[in-house]
Amino acid sequence: MARKYFGTDGIRGLTNASAMTAEMAMKVGMAAGTYFLRGDHRHRVVIGKDTRLSGYMIENAMVAGFTAVGMDVVLLGPMPTPAVAMLTHSMRADLGVMISASHNPYADNGIKLFGPDGYKLSDDAERAIEALIDGAPALAPAADIGRAKRIDDARGRYIHFAKSTFPTDLTLDGLKIVVDCANGAAYQVAPSALWELGAEVVAIGVAPNGKNINDQVGSTHPQTMAETVVASGAAIGIALDGDADRLIVVDESGRVVDGDQLMATIASGWARAGRLTGGGLVATVMSNLGLERQLAAEGLGLIRTGVGDRYVLEAMRAQGYNVGGEQSGHIILSDYATTGDGLVAGLQILAELKRAGAPASEVLHRFDPVPQLLKNVRFAGGKPLDHDAVKTVIADAEAELNGTGRLVIRPSGTEPVIRVMAEGDDARQVEAVVDRICDAVRKAAA
Repeated sequence: MARKYFGTDGIRGLTNASAMTAEMAMKVGMAAGTYFLRGDHRHRVVIGKDTRLSGYMIENAMVAGFTAVGMDVVLLGPMPTPAVAMLTHSMRADLGVMISASHNPYADNGIKLFGPDGYKLSDDAERAIEALIDGAPALAPAADIGRAKRIDDARGRYIHFAKSTFPTDLTLDGLKIVVDCANGAAYQVAPSALWELGAEVVAIGVAPNGKNINDQVGSTHPQTMAETVVASGAAIGIALDGDADRLIVVDESGRVVDGDQLMATIASGWARAGRLTGGGLVATVMSNLGLERQLAAEGLGLIRTGVGDRYVLEAMRAQGYNVGGEQSGHIILSDYATTGDGLVAGLQILAELKRAGAPASEVLHRFDPVPQLLKNVRFAGGKPLDHDAVKTVIADAEAELNGTGRLVIRPSGTEPVIRVMAEGDDARQVEAVVDRICDAVRKAAA
């Protein structure tokens, strides 16, 4: 059964013009609080947020919702998503909330929920919460209304955790690093952690004003970081997104290194050290075919999942893998975290760089990606992928690419578009295949 409010990564939308209103945030607080009221102990929820202007509104509304059903609230302020997941578990909270729309523009916002184990909720749990959102809340008696408290040392706790994931026999002494925090949730913790490990830090995207999150900075806009790396003579650049669960890197020449290359680097290093579990890594259907071929050449496997880091994590947990992620830079290292953590993944990349004693351009570019093309087709309604004409074109394309490439076609989980991706050894063939399918989808959607 389809979910009404939750998408592939929580609830997300344009603030005050979609489901992301103060009223909805309060209802989510009431519903999620009610769902996690189990047992007779004093219940607690941890809430973090990124730096969006609307975060104040959503945060206060959720505090009202949680306290109304009898939950105490611990407020972290601006903190990365992985920090919220970590602190939810370490503080023995019943529930964690991150208020963020990740890499989206400031006008959007979202709500991500974590269970007491620090993992994102299952589809079944989200459906149960949705049912409670649309129902009448069970308000607590006056004497049982919850309290709210802001803690001041949350940043220090997360910095200490992040540093603990870096090998104890290494430091970052002598390494100049550009870190781009996207004017987002990690604008304080990421530069501090790198500096405390000995790096010479050049920080950009660390002046949030409520409206500049992800604005020409961060992992989705690495150009500014690339220019800064080259101009400053830095060894490497690390870019996070608005909630810091995503990582993109540039080498010393300013060349972008995506999540596929980063996962290959970490998996290869961990395999050499005898600490890679599962015999490979988990990635989504969007990861480049070049990654699969590179891993195979090293005797490592690749398991593919649907798009979304939650599905990557589910496969990792089910099959015993400790490295996984997405081409976009969500990298999950389950030895350390229950969700993607851009800073922790970045520290593992820096450890590989230090151990190799070679430039980032030599260490991080593990394979040559095969030509890959992704196009989006917007549609107003209906199910264009169910049309016979579209199915025929897709079947012909799959036969044409058989043995030399891949085809991935899927509806977006966050907007009304069909995503058409193809990759293969022949760039012209890939482009022609994608264009034919897009044309067929447009005609079916007309």
